[in-house]
Amino acid sequence: MTTPNSNLYSVTNIKKMESDHQVAHPKISLMQRAGEAVAEMALDMLKQQKAKTVLVLAGPGNNGGDAWVAAEILRKAKKSVTVLSLGEQTWTEPVAKNAYAAFNANNGAVVKAWPKSSEFAVVIDGLFGTGLGRPPTGAFADVIRLCNAQRAANRCVVIAIDIPSGLNADTGVAYEPAIVADQTLTFVGAKPGLFTNDGKDFAGLVTVETLGIEQPPTPASLLTRDVALRLIPRRRANSHKGTYGRVGVVGGAEGMTGAAILAARAALHIGPGKVYLGLFDKDRPSFDPLHPEIMVRDAKALVKDDDMTAFAIGMGMGETGAASLLALLSLDKPTLVDADALNVVSTNPSIRGAFDAKKAENTRSCLPFVFTPHPGEAARLLGVSIAEVQADRPTAAFKLAAQFASVVVLKGAGSIIAHPDGRYVINTTGNSGMASGGMGDALAGMIAALMAMGLDTWDAARLGVYLHGAAGDAALHHGMGPHGLTASEVIFEARTLLNTELDDHHNDDTEEE
Repeated sequence: MTTPNSNLYSVTNIKKMESDHQVAHPKISLMQRAGEAVAEMALDMLKQQKAKTVLVLAGPGNNGGDAWVAAEILRKAKKSVTVLSLGEQTWTEPVAKNAYAAFNANNGAVVKAWPKSSEFAVVIDGLFGTGLGRPPTGAFADVIRLCNAQRAANRCVVIAIDIPSGLNADTGVAYEPAIVADQTLTFVGAKPGLFTNDGKDFAGLVTVETLGIEQPPTPASLLTRDVALRLIPRRRANSHKGTYGRVGVVGGAEGMTGAAILAARAALHIGPGKVYLGLFDKDRPSFDPLHPEIMVRDAKALVKDDDMTAFAIGMGMGETGAASLLALLSLDKPTLVDADALNVVSTNPSIRGAFDAKKAENTRSCLPFVFTPHPGEAARLLGVSIAEVQADRPTAAFKLAAQFASVVVLKGAGSIIAHPDGRYVINTTGNSGMASGGMGDALAGMIAALMAMGLDTWDAARLGVYLHGAAGDAALHHGMGPHGLTASEVIFEARTLLNTELDDHHNDDTEEE
């Protein structure tokens, strides 16, 4: 397998890359290379399981052609291969026709329905590729459901060729039914849909085989550890608390102070110089008994404090904070807008008008704001349904970034961070244990702290999202989840992880110097 970069490509991009490569190298068969790569992965899986039996699901298109090439290679390797062939073959590649002919000429087992009397160690999904635009039906749907049932019963592992059949490669939306794979071997370049939305549940471990095609620059990429490491701010020996900024966390109406407190605690553990907590609750505590380092203030006063370096607003704010959000807009400080503050933007024409005016009067491509909506909040901001947002998460994030000239974090499985200039990344960290209350509040505090420490909105959002998810993964590794994982646990893991990675990063720099 080749080692890819972290670029993401749409299906349209991939088709053009393949077409350009074929024109430049007409004698090279990409299908042959793809089939060889699939066979190599299957052989490795069989070796691990000390097994020989393989079922290859071959559809009618080029994805099925790849499957036939892999099947013939596996037959030659003396594995017990059965091909379940569905539909009328439409491939034009000679290598597919040759593999099909050779497999049949050598009495390879070919069936039209799932064999009831046999079990297979490995199933290779080559039913549909990236061109599928509707739910599978008929015999195809039956086979997909049978495959998923066999996998769920731990009777086989599943390799998907290029994309799990039934999964949209651009958006990550899974049709009903769709193949659930243990590993996906995707070709030419990584596709967004493998890493966001349903892709996180259906694709399994993703490996990219470029097939020898050079990967051109693209505005879309994966947010990986290597990227995050480069963003971690350094701390100088000759520094003081004023060096690392002041964070103002604004929220916490009556009965909802916990959300703002969590955000403030998260900010504190990232390392800014000072953290202030502005609460709307008139019966607010005078200090945080767990972390007295956090200075508690009246929310309406805090939003007018020009000494703050960065703000986060909205966590547990309720509907009382419209005036406070307007006050923050006038300060023009780096500000994270979350939760109830997002709902105020979507329902209050004067607030949206203030954003529009700021966008019109500013020559910067990106205003100093980070919006962190979950799909429901994004839907309200865009005036569409949640289903429409989830149907194309990258586009929804782009639209919000463009509307508000701000960095947008569309939270969810495979969170998307979009910049108004057209760039976007999909986060690669995080797990299902993080689907619990307070996680978004913790993320808000982390990003606000990073902005206070000097990172711009794009870098703070990327590092904050990656670190937040990585902390959740570390907590999972330590046995704290997925069931019952709390935001407070993630906050502490984030601090540990940030300092561990920082030490590694510094050691790497020293060696280079």
